[in-house]
Order: sequence, then structure tokens, then C-alpha cells
Amino acid sequence: MKLIKSLYLTDRIFYALGGIVLFFFFSFFFEFLFFVALCALVITVALFVVDFFLLYTKRNIVDVKRTVSSVLSLSDENSIFIRIENNSNLNLTIKIIDELPYQLGERDFNIKTSLGKLDKDTIKYKLTPLVRGEYSFGNIHAMISSFIFFIQKKETSFAEFKTAVYPSILQMKQQELIALNHPSFTQGDNKMKKVGKSYEFDQIKSYVSGDDPRNINWKATSRLNELMTNHFEDERSQQVYSIIDKSRIMKMPFDGLTLVDYAINTSLALSNIILKKQDNAGLITFSESVDTVLKADKSNMQLKKLMFSLYKEKYNYSEANYELLYANVRRSIPNRSLLFLYTNFDSFYALERVVPILRMLNKYHLLIVMFFENTELDAYSKHEAKTVLDIYQQTIAKKFILEKDQIVKELKKHGIQSIKCNPKELSINTINKYLELKSVGAI
Repeated sequence: MKLIKSLYLTDRIFYALGGIVLFFFFSFFFEFLFFVALCALVITVALFVVDFFLLYTKRNIVDVKRTVSSVLSLSDENSIFIRIENNSNLNLTIKIIDELPYQLGERDFNIKTSLGKLDKDTIKYKLTPLVRGEYSFGNIHAMISSFIFFIQKKETSFAEFKTAVYPSILQMKQQELIALNHPSFTQGDNKMKKVGKSYEFDQIKSYVSGDDPRNINWKATSRLNELMTNHFEDERSQQVYSIIDKSRIMKMPFDGLTLVDYAINTSLALSNIILKKQDNAGLITFSESVDTVLKADKSNMQLKKLMFSLYKEKYNYSEANYELLYANVRRSIPNRSLLFLYTNFDSFYALERVVPILRMLNKYHLLIVMFFENTELDAYSKHEAKTVLDIYQQTIAKKFILEKDQIVKELKKHGIQSIKCNPKELSINTINKYLELKSVGAI
């Protein structure tokens, strides 16, 4: 039974048998063709038997192994390696069928190669996953044929393997290299140490006229029998939070990825830069409820915590609850922090509903609203209109584009900083904004 399941006939043998049938047919009219057809049939059967014994005298003709990284990077080209070894003294033609994860949507993936006697080869191909989560690779099937190519022998290598697709690690590394060339990295932050009211303790000094009486350290005063006061310095490690809207409006696709995934990739890249600058990186995700609140920290494990939290995030088709977001931010972030809010507004009316909440967030924190251009509308509006319908549709498209510009002006009118950008440029724009604010001491 196993032999039958592993045996496949090629097109060549069907072409040979079809030719023999034609010879037999025409032998009714030309008698000498009968002997030609008979000889061809005998030769075909003999070649079939020879091909069968060449492929089935050895149990395992080839060894196939797959090498996959334990973590794949979302939206990036990830390299997969297949090592194949010929254990026979035959020159083989091999078609490799790899069972790829269903998320990739590949149903006819195969690789064709040739191997000489006792030869080895390593095949490399690339996969670009567009969905986060666990990916399961199946077995590898090798369809082996000899130089006769009448039959193919199927050998299956059990290579089931599970891997995880995390937010773009490659993009994070690329953005880190770009940020290292930024003036704030090469020159440092031009900040003067100032004495002020903060939470970072500096030292205890003798009280002098003009010091804030609220900072008197009464324990030190009683011990030294003179007035002593606590002095604080401005905090050097600021808190920076990435706030991701996972609601319906962020499910919009762009080049295979949703806007949520672009925000997730950017949050990871930005958090890496924040930690490199010795600041505290945190994360908040919300839709109809606040799903994730990861307190800002700069410990060695913080980047891994952020990566794992972003990996687990799921989409939501509900409307965003900004009131609940504000309540959670006020409760979980007591100190003034820098907030990057990744969201989108499809109309000016949608912005008007949340402006009061954004103004309150900006009152207690430094809020940067990151939202997206609709690049397809931009491209469509520039096409030449040929019909009345085209004119109508392009007018509507330009209306939506104009509303995006009005949103920027409306946020600026209320003192809220915002950036409208192409999804592909979100990471670089966000990191540049952070480094700019850091260099001027805005946070």
C-alpha cells in the first residue's frame, strides 16, 4: 500500500503510451507500423521497470531538512533553508513540496532542483508573513525522478515545526541604525541640570532663604538641630507611552498589513530607541475597553515584555472608547509623560467627537497624535477624469483628502501636536519626532 501511495506516473510515460496507441491505430492502414508499435511498447515497459528498480532499490534516496528561525518578523522577508542530500549513485531531478502555514495562503508552493551522485545542496527561499501569531509548518515531500523520468517516487520527511511571527524585529534594527546617526545620539541632549520640584531626589542641604518650606526634612532637622531641606532635580528618564487604537477604523488594509500592524511595528521600533536613550517605555492598547497597560520602565526585560504584549494583540471591530482611555491614563500614569497615540480619523466629525478627550490628555501629558494618509485616495484623485462619474468620484476623494488637512489644523488649534503620514513612513516619522522633542527638552 505504501508503495502504491509513493508511486506517481509522469507526463512522459503518458506521452509515450499515447504515441504507441497512435501507432497501433495507423497499423490498420500500414501493416509495418504494427511491429514498430510493438517494439515501442516493449521498450516503454522495459524503461518503466528499469526506472522503478532504480528508484525503489534504496529505501531513502534523499534526506531533506528544513531550518526555520524560532521567531519570524512581521511584514519582512524571512529566510527559510532546506538542506537536501542525495544518498544514491544516480543523477536525480527533485521537486520539493513544503507544507507552508495556512496563514500564507500558498497552496501550490514547490521548488525544483537537480542533484548529482552523492551530492548535497541548500535551498533558500523567503516568506513574508502578514499576520501575527503562531505558524505551523508541515512535512516536506520530495518527488524524485531519475534520468528516464517515467515515474516519480514520493519521499516524505517528517518536519512539523511551529514558530511565532512577532512584530517586525528587522524593522526595529533598521530604525535603530538610522537613529544612531541622528544628532541627538551623536551630540547628546543639550540639557542643563536644574533644581526643581520633581520625583528624582538630589540631596539634603541646609535651608536658605527662598527655599520651599514644603521641602523641609524634619527628621534631618531634628537630628542636626538646624533646618534641612530636600532638593530635587529634573528627571532625566522620561516616561514615553505608545497608545494604540485597535478599533474598527484601524483595521483598514495597506499593502497587506492593517493600520494596527503598522502601529504595532512602529511601537516596537520606537520603544527600542526610547530604551537606548535611557527613558522609560510603556504601552497601552484600547478599543471598546482598555486591553493592555504595561507600565513604563527601562529594565533589561522591558523590550521583551513589550514585544510579547504586542505579539498577543488582537483586532477589534467595535468603536474606540476614548472616555475609558482617559480614565485609565489618569489612573495609571500619574506623572507627566509623552504619549504617542496611533489612531485614524475617517472624517472631521469623527475628530470632533474625541477632541474634548484629547484636550484633557494633552493638559496633563504631552500628546502626539499619529494618524494616516489614505494613499489610494491620493493616487485616485490625480488620475485623469474621463467621464462624469470619474469627476464625481474624484471630487469626493479630494473632499476626504481636504478633511485630513483640516484635522491637522483643528488639532493644532487646540494645542495638540499631530503627524499625518504614509503608513510606510510611520516608524521613521515617529522616531524623528521623539528625538526632536528629546533634544529640545520638551519632555
